Parts: sequence; C-alpha cells; structure tokens
Amino acid sequence: MTRTMEWAARGSHMRGIPRKMVIMAVGAFAKAVANLLNTTTVHNADTLINLVRSRPLGVPLITVSNHMSTLDDPVMWGFKGFPIFDSNLARWALAAEDICFKNSLLSYFFRIGKCIPITRGGGIYQKHMNEALERLSDGEWLHTFPEGKVSQEDAPIRRLKWGTASLIVRSPVTPIVLPIVHHGFEEVMPENFWFGRRPPFPLCNKSINIVIGEPMEFNLPKMTQMAISMSRNLHNPTRGWPILSPSGLDEAAQRCLYTSISDQIQTSMESLRSSSKKLSEAKSLNSGQVEE
Repeated sequence: MTRTMEWAARGSHMRGIPRKMVIMAVGAFAKAVANLLNTTTVHNADTLINLVRSRPLGVPLITVSNHMSTLDDPVMWGFKGFPIFDSNLARWALAAEDICFKNSLLSYFFRIGKCIPITRGGGIYQKHMNEALERLSDGEWLHTFPEGKVSQEDAPIRRLKWGTASLIVRSPVTPIVLPIVHHGFEEVMPENFWFGRRPPFPLCNKSINIVIGEPMEFNLPKMTQMAISMSRNLHNPTRGWPILSPSGLDEAAQRCLYTSISDQIQTSMESLRSSSKKLSEAKSLNSGQVEE
C-alpha cells in the first residue's frame, strides 16, 4: 500500500525538517491542551523523563498505557518538564491504519510524526510489526496501547493483545517496559459528545491524571522454558506462526509466553489504575474540605 509511506518515516527525509516541524507543532498542541486548557497531574514523572533522556545506550524503551481517547497520544506527553519538542527523543507509536492512514495527507502527517501503521486484527506477524522491531533494534522508544482500542468506561484494564508481548520477546535487545495509566482524557475528548460523535475540539477545564509505574523486568529465559513446558499438552488450532529462533519456540509455546507477559503487564497496569483512583478520590476529598 502506497499510503504506508515508509520513506516519510526515515529520519533523513528532507534532512529531518518536516519531522521537526510536526513534532514541534504537535508538542505545542499537547502542551496547550494539557496545561492551558486543562489541569494535568503526573505521578512519578521523573522515571519516564530519565528513561527517555538517558537510558543505557542501545537499550529500547516500550511504554504501555490504557487507551481512553483519541487524544491520549500526544497529549499525555504534554505535561510540564517533558521534552516533547525534541524530535530525536520523541516516541514511535503503533497507530491504527484505518484511522490514521486513511488518505495520503494523513499518512504523510502521521509518518513524519513517527507513527507505524498497524492493521487491527492483522495479527502479530503483520508486515509493519517488523518495522516496530527495527525501531527497537535501533534502541528507540516505542509506545503501545495493548488493549487495542479506545474504551472510556471506568472499568478494569481489559485483556491485552499479544502484539506488545511479541515485540518484547522478539526484540534483539530486551526492552525496558514502563507501564502508565491515566484518566481524564475521556472527558477532554468524549466519544459520544454530540449525537454519538466526538467534539470538534478538545474540551477544557477538565482534570487529567497520569500515573507512571516502575520499569518492569522479565526473565525471558526462565519464562521461555516455562512456556515450552506448559505448551506440551496444548492442542489449539494453529495460525501458521513461524518458529522463533534461537529459542525454537513453536506456536503453542509462543502463545503461552505471550499470555504470561501480557498478564504481568495487565496486572501492573491494573495496580496503577487502582492507585490512580485512590489518588483522585483523596484529591476530591481534600478539595471538598477546603471548600467547606
């Protein structure tokens, strides 16, 4: 498909000038929405900032978060102190092909904005997952929404798709994985604002709360052996996945491994979600007491 425009995603495209312009423009928009139009509170921001700025050379970073609105990215990076205007530090993101790459203009915009098109339902071995792996091989930062789609319900973190777990396993260098949970974006950009449609512009005077967790560690050799053991008695229908090298994981073992990793990430995100709710309730209680 010509709309995937791999050439526009290269840092060398027009000497990187279009990328810098888009990153700066989108960054200014994110700053305005997060700090001028609304109030954003971030917990443990230094952990994210330090990993973005100064993690070990060549080590990739994967951030994962819940998906509350179509504005989560980029506005969640618009908080005070975050280096959102630096195009070299900016995240790569997996973006839905049917939304962000519908025409040539959108494709070009999102491509120079460091987005990778992903076909929802296309599986973990679709073409552009290899592009995501290339970015991880370069030691880049990649953000994913492992729930797979926007959900504005105040509900527990849903079962995660296997795409993020597969990237963790298949990356040549095991990435640092950082969970993030937020709420408030569902009020800034509600899905059903007017006759089932989103508002034309972000709403204002809302409270956004972002809770950043601690880096997660995965003992992949041990988890791989456990997955192989668990998969020996499984007889699920196959999808024709390739055998992973050098571990030799067949499809059944991969399913077990990806499920185990996804479950750990989901548990971590749910813990952050519970913490976020408690912080919000405490803030509301304190506000009420001040008003009294």
